[in-house]
Amino acid sequence: MLGFLVVVLIPLVAVLLLSFTDSNLLAQDVQPVGLDNYQTMATEDPAFWRAVVTTGIFAIGLVVINVALSLFLALVLHRKLRGAQLFLALAFLPVVTSQAAWAIVWRFLLQGEGGTINSLLSAVSIIGPNWLFEAKPALAAVIVVAALKTVGLKAVIFLAALRNIPKEAIEAARLDGAGEWQMYRRVILPLLAPTTLVVVIITFIGSFQVFDYILLMTNGGPSHATTVLAFAIYQQGFELMRTGYASALAVVLFAITLALVAVQWWARKKWVHSE
Repeated sequence: MLGFLVVVLIPLVAVLLLSFTDSNLLAQDVQPVGLDNYQTMATEDPAFWRAVVTTGIFAIGLVVINVALSLFLALVLHRKLRGAQLFLALAFLPVVTSQAAWAIVWRFLLQGEGGTINSLLSAVSIIGPNWLFEAKPALAAVIVVAALKTVGLKAVIFLAALRNIPKEAIEAARLDGAGEWQMYRRVILPLLAPTTLVVVIITFIGSFQVFDYILLMTNGGPSHATTVLAFAIYQQGFELMRTGYASALAVVLFAITLALVAVQWWARKKWVHSE
């Protein structure tokens, strides 16, 4: 309780109170402004709404790619093919690599001219874009890089859940004549639903907190195409020194994340068939 109070609750209350002020980090000047920061955000700051849309696209893309790849990898490894354990260890290596190192390596790989990715594409007569300096490729590249980082970890979670599926359910389905596709669709995936829900929520929350990939790979560009809400908070608070407005952005981000996670948790009974 003491740790929660000091590390979580007091900072949350402090950020909430700071969001109702016009404060400058350098001048140490704090002036109460009521709801002005929120009004500015909603009606006078088009960059806020652009960041909200970018954050939504990033979150959806990250969840879909990360969860799909993790589940596919777990299903393949569950078949106990030769070398599966070695492949799982290799897939887990990015998890134990620092995010900063992972982002910097991919920044070099995705360089427009001379980058490894474009060199491989040119070998098959494909001209790759300037990945990190064009709006759509930049956002897509950051999403994929962030998704690949934790595929190994989520695959281990799915693999553990697969190994806990009752063998009786599999045997009963086979006796009823279920084919391979029906086995996965009607038995395995429904039994994995609770684990999938947890993985989706964890990935979703993480997608709203992304910062280092944006800072190290694109710095929010090009033309703010990769500026998500978390990076906008950093810019307002530590580049423009508008800590009051940055706190208001943080409160909004917290509220959006909490609301969407609550909706996912409320809707779990519609697709989670095993508790």
